[in-house]
Amino acid sequence: MRIYTEESMETLRARKLLKEWTSEGFLEHGQYEQLQQETVSELRSTNFFLRLVLFVFTILCVSAACGLFFLVFLRSPSDPVIAIVLLILAAVCYGAAEFTVSEFSFYHHGIEEALAAVSVGSLCVGMLFMTGPSRGVPHSAALLVSSVGVVSSLWIWHRFGFWYAFLAAMIFAVFLPADLTSSHTAQRILIAVLYVIGLAAITAVRSRHRFDYLYQTFSLSEAILWVCIYLTINLKVSELDLLDLWIARPSRFVPGAPGPFYWITWMLIWCLPPVVLARGIRLKDRFVIAAGAAVAIITFVTNKPYLGWKRHTWDPMLLGIVLTCAAVYLRRWLAQGPEGVRDGFTAAPLSKKDRNLLNTGSVAVGLLSLHHLTRGPKPSGPELGGGESGGGGASREF
Repeated sequence: MRIYTEESMETLRARKLLKEWTSEGFLEHGQYEQLQQETVSELRSTNFFLRLVLFVFTILCVSAACGLFFLVFLRSPSDPVIAIVLLILAAVCYGAAEFTVSEFSFYHHGIEEALAAVSVGSLCVGMLFMTGPSRGVPHSAALLVSSVGVVSSLWIWHRFGFWYAFLAAMIFAVFLPADLTSSHTAQRILIAVLYVIGLAAITAVRSRHRFDYLYQTFSLSEAILWVCIYLTINLKVSELDLLDLWIARPSRFVPGAPGPFYWITWMLIWCLPPVVLARGIRLKDRFVIAAGAAVAIITFVTNKPYLGWKRHTWDPMLLGIVLTCAAVYLRRWLAQGPEGVRDGFTAAPLSKKDRNLLNTGSVAVGLLSLHHLTRGPKPSGPELGGGESGGGGASREF
């Protein structure tokens, strides 16, 4: 069912490992050349930046071609005509994605990714026009489009292995209960149940791929599901101005949220991070561990808004101090183990890739912090402007 054969994917995985081991000095250049000749892959990939450029360029080309078609042949089309054209476009783009992979052996090359993404988007928008208000069935449109989005995104994820297609399916799933019930509490419960079912399925499947190329795919999918479950049950995350609320403004309960449900979610956001961290540590899974650490930090951030406590501008500084102390203690505890290792974990850097990820994360956090600091209110003092009474007849244009 997957478009890439198991042999091709294992060969590509071996080549990536050889490149990493050589860059770390575990293999000599001669050994690398010899092993590389034994792991020849027919798949064609490219670097991240060219992949991104090809992705955007392909989407622009397809969008321009579709717009030109409407401009030349369909100047004022009806909703059914637009739906038919978009459904045909979805089929053509998906067929083109399959063709580029089968004929040109593209693997994460950008072009086939863009074609697959356009196929899902065109399919969903086409179904939306097909079941729009003009067709007389507005209540079923959201449910149908969301279901189509979930199924098509999961198929793209399974067929091509694009991790962001799995994330898109989880986003589509958020809109599934919208037409089933008007209660926000019931909608959150239904979404959480869907995510838990998906988590159980991923957990059962990934145990059979412990040592093959699919293990990392299922690992990342499980981490995404854990985060989605947490974001669903955390009522305060839905507040878009969470950072401003945490720093300065008073807390309010979620409007319309029942008291028992509110406090149950508060207990769950404290219980879930230890569970995620424990599972990640037991499996030695860095994605799940990162997900557990992320939801733990969000729990600390949202605790005061949940309880209605007064927040201070130095709350982020205290959280940073706590996290820094925890990191230093954990690093020293690992370093004091036999040869700096405890139960397979070590604080010593083993790969340059890890250092690159840390550097990228540090730059991203710095940019976000700078953006938040520069977004503050303007000073309320008197403005110095005009200069109409300058000496010697000078004016502000002088």
